[in-house]
Amino acid sequence: MQKKYSKSWLDNDTVAAWIFLTPALILLGVFIIWPIAYLFYLSFTGGSFTLKGTYWIGLKNYWRLLLDPDFWQVLGNTFYFTVATIIPSLVISLGLAVLLNRSIPLRGILRSAYFLPSIISLVAAGLGFRWLFQTSGPVNGLLDFFGIPNIPWLGDTFWAMPVIILMSIWKQLGFNMVVFLAGLQAIPPSRYEAADLDGANAWQQFWYITLPGLRPTVIFAVITTAIFTLRSFEQVFVMTGGGPLNSTNLLVYYIYQEAFGQFDFGYAAAAATVLLAVTVVLVYLQLQTWGEE
Repeated sequence: MQKKYSKSWLDNDTVAAWIFLTPALILLGVFIIWPIAYLFYLSFTGGSFTLKGTYWIGLKNYWRLLLDPDFWQVLGNTFYFTVATIIPSLVISLGLAVLLNRSIPLRGILRSAYFLPSIISLVAAGLGFRWLFQTSGPVNGLLDFFGIPNIPWLGDTFWAMPVIILMSIWKQLGFNMVVFLAGLQAIPPSRYEAADLDGANAWQQFWYITLPGLRPTVIFAVITTAIFTLRSFEQVFVMTGGGPLNSTNLLVYYIYQEAFGQFDFGYAAAAATVLLAVTVVLVYLQLQTWGEE
């Protein structure tokens, strides 16, 4: 009788599920839930990790954020950078995916070439773009060839951010292209065959078959690209250091400056909490806009 009870307990689906989930839940709690909870706690403290330690100050760090003009400039920079990176990287990568999904010469080589930037480290890419756009670099050399005056790309408050955006688009392009290629190949060819029989042209097929079929893929690509832009740090660190005049400072780099430059960990934690909230809200809005009912 005891043997039968023990066997039925081990065969219970709920118990088996918890046994298999427990290691993952422990890792999730240790490396994600606990750090987020500690970050939230730290945002209500002052001091630093010294002999004096930290102390509770309530909402003062968040009040400082509201009154800090540098924070609002950084928030505006981050919004500008995110929008200006997401839209071109998705549109261009979707166009490349549609083109390379067809039988064209050198299709495999072109796919590899466009995907190559996504496996290059951001530091290496940043150093490469900094060399290209330096005052005496190849880009200004090309402008000289056409008689156009040199532009101090990374030293100008107007041009520095577009250079960082250009590098980020170039870096994300290959990944999004592969994602869209996978989505395109999941659309049944019979839909296009039926559209051909009905006399639909290429644009109509793209608008009424390709885009609706790519809806889950678009959601994934938008969310991953948004997360990539919101957590951007290496580009700024390597190329501009947040300058000139704070014009390229993004939220993650601002958090880094406050935490490891000023050693104001509570204030940096408050800014990081704002970044987390912005990311969650952005992902939620995207799911509500693009997601299924």
